[in-house]
Amino acid sequence: MVRIATYNVEWFDGLFDDAGGMLEDGGWSGRHDVTRADQLTALGIVFTAMDADAVMIIEAPDDNRTRSTVRALETFAHAYGLRARKALLGFRNATQQEIALLYNPDVFEARHDPQGDETGKKGTRDAPRFDGVFRFDLDIDATPDLIRWSKPPLEVALTNRENGRVLRLIGVHAKSKAPHGASDPDEVMRLAIENRRKQMAQCIWLRQRVNDHLDAGDSLIVMGDFNDGPGLDEYEKLFGRSGIEIVLGEAGQTELYDPHARLAVSRRVGAMPVTARFWIHSEKRYLQALLDYIMVSPDLLASKPDWRIWHPFDDPVCYRTIELREALLTASDHFPVSIDIDL
Repeated sequence: MVRIATYNVEWFDGLFDDAGGMLEDGGWSGRHDVTRADQLTALGIVFTAMDADAVMIIEAPDDNRTRSTVRALETFAHAYGLRARKALLGFRNATQQEIALLYNPDVFEARHDPQGDETGKKGTRDAPRFDGVFRFDLDIDATPDLIRWSKPPLEVALTNRENGRVLRLIGVHAKSKAPHGASDPDEVMRLAIENRRKQMAQCIWLRQRVNDHLDAGDSLIVMGDFNDGPGLDEYEKLFGRSGIEIVLGEAGQTELYDPHARLAVSRRVGAMPVTARFWIHSEKRYLQALLDYIMVSPDLLASKPDWRIWHPFDDPVCYRTIELREALLTASDHFPVSIDIDL
């Protein structure tokens, strides 16, 4: 049995210097009213409690000419004695929020293994490599739009050292639908609809890749922060479905499975699982949402894996363990999601 997790760590990059050293001091982190030392300590508690064999980290530390995602994450893992102590980065991006895999090299071998063809500026309609350009008509005007990922998904070939079984992982950080920069209600509506169109195009692109893997008989896990979920906003009604439903699979397609997503699709009212908690300053309240998922292919589902959202209040063990509960609230605005699976 192994444990694989996904965790969006809010502004992880702000906790390291250019050399990859941890900034364990009283300076402010990217978290509101949380020092860097307190966020690092909280993250150490959360990662230690998870004790995962592999963690897909969303908003991993930046990688550029002077900073290294791998160096920062491996420094962090060493400091807290984590079994998942080896880091893997895919295509770097310009947002200071990378997607990276932190894994246990005693259990897994991992390599970045991007699929699809490289594209030029004109792109292609057929699931190009995730650092390329996807041609898709967003607004039904018969003119294809050029879609890009600001944070290209991380494609990993993950090999179980014990038996040689290969898993395909795809780590995702989809476009936010939030209308950032809008100055009036009309602009809020325009940007929200435009962003949802772009996000859905990303999900269609991703689903094309999922189809390729399922057609090839690959064992597949798609995981990360999708910034979306069934019924999250009223603009979803304009398109008839959410991006999550597209990636999971629609009528006639082989479906991926995530129990939390399936519950949200089937029950649009009532209590829902949640993976993120944001403070809404203007309303003086917290907004909770289901944004983070671990979706598995049918062959992996057959092994009866066990999903868990490490929610500080909804998970009984997290709630009863005061140190862990407080760490989860301090570490990030998202909570980890894990799956225990027999490989």
